Amino acid sequence: MAWRPMLAGIAAYWEARTDGVHFSAAPIPVSCITRGADLTDEKVWVLCPVDCARRQVTIFGTSVYASVSSVCGAALHGGVISRSGQPIRVQKLPGQENYIGSFANGIKSQSLARWISSFTVSSGATTLLLLKHVHKATATSRLPPTLQHDCKVDIAFLLDGSYNIGRRRFNLQKNFISKLCVMLGIGPEGPHVGVVQASEIPKTEFYLKNFSQPKDVIFAVKEMAYRGGNTNTGKALRHTAETFFTPEMGSRRGLPRVAVIFVDGWPSDDIEDAATMARESGINVFLVSVAKPTPEELGIVQDRTFIQKAVCKDNDFFSFNMPSWFSINKYLKPLSQRLCNEDQMLCSKTCYNSVNIGFLIDGSSSVGDNNFRLVLDFIANIAKAFEISDIGSRMGAIQFTYEQKTEFDFNTHSTKDTTLAAIYGIRYLSGGTATGEAITYAAGTLFKPHKGGSRRNFLIIITDGQSYDDVKAPAVAAQNEGITIYSVGVAWAPQDDLRNMASEPKDSHTFFTREFTGMHQFEQTIIKGICKDFMESH
Repeated sequence: MAWRPMLAGIAAYWEARTDGVHFSAAPIPVSCITRGADLTDEKVWVLCPVDCARRQVTIFGTSVYASVSSVCGAALHGGVISRSGQPIRVQKLPGQENYIGSFANGIKSQSLARWISSFTVSSGATTLLLLKHVHKATATSRLPPTLQHDCKVDIAFLLDGSYNIGRRRFNLQKNFISKLCVMLGIGPEGPHVGVVQASEIPKTEFYLKNFSQPKDVIFAVKEMAYRGGNTNTGKALRHTAETFFTPEMGSRRGLPRVAVIFVDGWPSDDIEDAATMARESGINVFLVSVAKPTPEELGIVQDRTFIQKAVCKDNDFFSFNMPSWFSINKYLKPLSQRLCNEDQMLCSKTCYNSVNIGFLIDGSSSVGDNNFRLVLDFIANIAKAFEISDIGSRMGAIQFTYEQKTEFDFNTHSTKDTTLAAIYGIRYLSGGTATGEAITYAAGTLFKPHKGGSRRNFLIIITDGQSYDDVKAPAVAAQNEGITIYSVGVAWAPQDDLRNMASEPKDSHTFFTREFTGMHQFEQTIIKGICKDFMESH
């Protein structure tokens, strides 16, 4: 491609201008107080923020600066950048004696008798301008998927801020995250990211809603302070699952939710319960392990299978290993490609957002108006647990006596509020009891139009007495159509009928209580049962 020689030309030009010294391909954001000693590379291209001139920066030397000096302050002092902030090139040098202080460009530097290392700064603006032209030239060429704007995902990065990682590797971790954000192409219409620091007590550093531009995210990451403490990864994941992915915090409807956990070593706490909660909440958990335990260290690891228990699915797609925090740029592209691979986000579809639940309600004369209100409370409480929307779960209801009445179907209501209002708006019919015909009617009118769809189908039957017709054959036929049946019996409902209607295993799909007031005890069990059935089917 034509732009490849251009890149080579730029590289050759700057190599000649810098005596063969190669600088990094993209500027690394730094703060106003970042010192030369804080930079790990011998030569590096950094991006200084705006208005460092207003900050109190410490500088020693003129032209050549002691490594304890602020690099952005040195660039201001040397006239390399203005107050608006620009990229600069930093070249590390050996220490010297007699750094001479001076006043230049509104910045005063101090004198220093001797220091162990030094650095110089020079302008990176021309390089940045040239690279912008290269970027424009390549905009129409085919780039890797992770560099295009078709990656739409909400990501929580759970950074390791424990004593295990230490301050130096924590900074390397932050640098890796910054580069990963650039690789992902975060933006208003692309990926949105936030960060939670995992240590003794989890801390949300910023939410999805806080920043939508790469430079803002990168500076926010740069300013994060190391916390220390135990590696309580499980606690941090639970904190993320409970508080992070909400509309108020910037989570976008219909997009995959991803949590990327970085663990240097191994967790100090149990991660399994938190990971289960995250999966059931529709969060795709990735775990990036760095510096796995050595054979000698395995004896003190609380749970050697923590990776398998943490991830969305133990299929190697959601787990990623890096041997150390050094020389890790090669991992940026493969990791970002995984995070943008929506087709592999197996945990986005959950029992809460991917089911059709039909309620088959006995409206016979033996129920009575007051007890019928309790039945409506029962089904409303089950419906409340699910994420009802045009792209989420749907509810439908049929009331039956000798005849059947569709109160509402799966296409009628696409919000939880309207669904609940419709449930409480059902009017009691009164009449006989033909449960078998009602099951056949539900299978044909409520579920058949949705056969083969992306949602899993469930039917919850509530009845209080003997049916006048056979229930077994219609129930088996419905189950053969992919409908999972839960039967809830009250008062005089025969145990044999309840078991004949219920799906296998019968014991976990059949419920009975003598009083209508006792139905509420089954609500959470049925909700969890639906989730279990859903997970097993996937």
